[in-house]
Amino acid sequence: MQFADLLTRRGKAALEGRVTELTGILKTGQRFVSDGGLLDRAKCRALMAKLERELGDALVPMERGIPPQSIWGLTENYAEQLPKTVRCSTARKTGKTALALLRSDTFGRFAEVVSGRKVRKKWGTQVLAYGPGDYAGPHHDHHPEEPLARDGYTDVHVSLCNGAVREQLLVYAPYAHFSEQQSVAVNGLVTAYRLPFWHYTTPLQGRAGARRWLLLGTFLDA
Repeated sequence: MQFADLLTRRGKAALEGRVTELTGILKTGQRFVSDGGLLDRAKCRALMAKLERELGDALVPMERGIPPQSIWGLTENYAEQLPKTVRCSTARKTGKTALALLRSDTFGRFAEVVSGRKVRKKWGTQVLAYGPGDYAGPHHDHHPEEPLARDGYTDVHVSLCNGAVREQLLVYAPYAHFSEQQSVAVNGLVTAYRLPFWHYTTPLQGRAGARRWLLLGTFLDA
């Protein structure tokens, strides 16, 4: 499966660089952009069904809570520090369908269009799943020890939600404050990030069985 196989007419125009509000947007100083009109909703539902069949039994918990010492180890007022916390699930294997989409050349091409940069031919991939109450705490994804990433890189995410999902927000700090937010509980939402910058996702809200799949690619500049 190619990323292009999921695209709407608007999505195909974006891939060709004909949607001006997306083309090179992450080279203008903007750190985050989202668009819910790029992917065909019916095709996204079919993709989600495939992921459930291929990867539903391969999901394992990924959890890192708030360490007690972050409170009780404090020796100075207002000196608290919070490491990245998270609760979701990750796939033990990428799966045939997800891997084909995430490694497709049109997915890499879209990353180049939205970032305004050439990307390296090999990029990182990951499959995550959020259920009720799952979240990712404040973090910035800066990797100063990695020469190819320390000056910035691009993430592109594909979000797939079933009908039991009610809400989940991405909250981010374009500058010095967590002043912006965007719902990511949209089936077929595409989001792109120019990292690093501070952001977090709120606990997913929904009925029993709610699930938000997140397919992501991490693209280093060429």
